Amino acid sequence: MLDLPRSARLALWGAALSAGTAGVDVPGVLRAVQRDDEPHTIDGSDVEPAALGDWLRGLPREVAWRLVLPAAGDPHDLTGPAATSVAATDAGEAVAVTGPGGVRVLVPEVTEFGSELEPGALVQWRVLPGSPLRPLAASLADADRVLRQALRTATETLASLDVSRWRQDAAERIAAVRGGGLPRDALPPGVPARLAAVLATAVRVRAVVSLALEDDGAAVSGWEADRRARALRDVDAVARRSTADAVNAALAGHPERSSTSR
Repeated sequence: MLDLPRSARLALWGAALSAGTAGVDVPGVLRAVQRDDEPHTIDGSDVEPAALGDWLRGLPREVAWRLVLPAAGDPHDLTGPAATSVAATDAGEAVAVTGPGGVRVLVPEVTEFGSELEPGALVQWRVLPGSPLRPLAASLADADRVLRQALRTATETLASLDVSRWRQDAAERIAAVRGGGLPRDALPPGVPARLAAVLATAVRVRAVVSLALEDDGAAVSGWEADRRARALRDVDAVARRSTADAVNAALAGHPERSSTSR
């Protein structure tokens, strides 16, 4: 099933809760964030161990939410401390919450259990100290434009490298991903329609890349395999950043502003 990362769902639904959005309450946030996981917990050096719901209920309204999707060599919007950046990069996702006490970065630590047919997960959000975040560099319009180009690049890459010949089921699996959509509760009420469309596209792109990276496809040499992997990872990086940029532009309240008009 296609879905947003846990941190993206927490940032979107947490921000809606802080804003007092009609129809959004703590149980609704938990349903959207936890899905089929065991109940999430939260802990940190300056946070008492608690259920995620209890922490959300005690959170002041005067907070700003930011999604961070870092990767090796790309800290995204994080500026430190180093231990926080490393933890977020290892997880591949985090939520930065800025409030009266400064910046706190929530990093999900996920322990999976069960089987492929009956998977389960224990999730603890570690609260780590954060430094002031970098200013937003992209708008929702920017993210949409960049992602459309990435989708074209991905399509051309897959076609040029004859990805349809990976395995017998490759074409069917790609078709299922391309035709899929986000779960109904992935996004809280009131998000811009353009944001929903951008995020659905980003999730599809990353899912296709994930499938493509499962093997070397039709590559017949190590050079072709490396070229294919690099091209696909470049596309995934664009989709990853576009996901965070689109979410954060919407949370900042200027989803349609384009940097080309500033």
